[in-house]
Amino acid sequence: MANKTRITIKDVARAAGCGVATASRVLNKSGSASSETRERVEQAARDLGFAFSATGRALQSRKSMTVGCLIPSLANPVFAEAVQGAQEELRKEGYQLLVASSNYDGETDNEILSTLLAKDVDGLLVTMVDPQDSSALNMAQGRNVPTCLMFHDPLPGWPSAHVSNAEAAAEVARRFARYGHRRTGFLALRFATSDRSRNRFDGFRAECAAQNLPAPELIEITETEANTPSILAQRLCEHPELTAIFASNDFLAIAVQKAANLMGWHVPQDLSVVGFDGIEVGRLLDRPLATIETTPEAMGRQAAQTLLVGLQGGELAELTPLPFTFRVGATLSTPRTKSPDDDRGAAQSPSVPPFTSNVKQG
Repeated sequence: MANKTRITIKDVARAAGCGVATASRVLNKSGSASSETRERVEQAARDLGFAFSATGRALQSRKSMTVGCLIPSLANPVFAEAVQGAQEELRKEGYQLLVASSNYDGETDNEILSTLLAKDVDGLLVTMVDPQDSSALNMAQGRNVPTCLMFHDPLPGWPSAHVSNAEAAAEVARRFARYGHRRTGFLALRFATSDRSRNRFDGFRAECAAQNLPAPELIEITETEANTPSILAQRLCEHPELTAIFASNDFLAIAVQKAANLMGWHVPQDLSVVGFDGIEVGRLLDRPLATIETTPEAMGRQAAQTLLVGLQGGELAELTPLPFTFRVGATLSTPRTKSPDDDRGAAQSPSVPPFTSNVKQG
């Protein structure tokens, strides 16, 4: 079979009965043309099966038409939804999204960003461990590569699509106070590597003080503890005075419910639990999770729209925080009145299969 000759824009112009420059303007949507001419050119392109070479277009514009996206984890639906929203916005303008995850490792963050910059991406969307001290992020800034953060609270010089973590956490403290809780805890995974978690704790602690509540207990756990209900139960037993726990994300909040069940504690009568993010699985539990509900897809869209301004030569402005809501769920209630001989029980060795849904950091 003979090889097919590659269709060029000259062929399209000839079939449409116009000049090459006119055909180029129409197909690039870069200039004026009469509706009749535009229709002839577009029809000729369809009939001939013409498509622009992405490589050729990139060489002409000196753009790669790619955007690098760094997130901590693809397993966490919160980040996956943000990527989906960003991708849809960027695709409208012809950009491809290159996605990589770092598993919450600062060195990997810098390695990935350096690789993306070496591939000449036109812009960056970033959620990382420590953007303030990232050499690769500073390199991007030095090269004038437009960059927008996601999920991070605002940082000087870096626009960020975000929910105010401190304000959302303060709402949790107010809810606890309203329900009569005084001894509260904040449960965090990899606290040192997540500014989101630290900001949530700071906002929670500050509002507890404003509500005349004792300072919350900070409970930092490992992945092994988070994913092993019996071990997490033992950690919770170190804080028997707590009647309410604010988990830094929904996965941790779900893990707390599992651990409490093994201990013979009833949620929310013995222990109220509130999460953060509002993932859909929290609604599907037998006891739907009380949580701060955010809209990660909207966050991704806002970040992409902001980045597009920079890609078109505009200034990247600081972003207004996105809204959040408190989803009441069924894991928050007034603390149970305890009698002198009341004992919520000690952690027990589980006779049920291990918890299989790995906890992910937010």
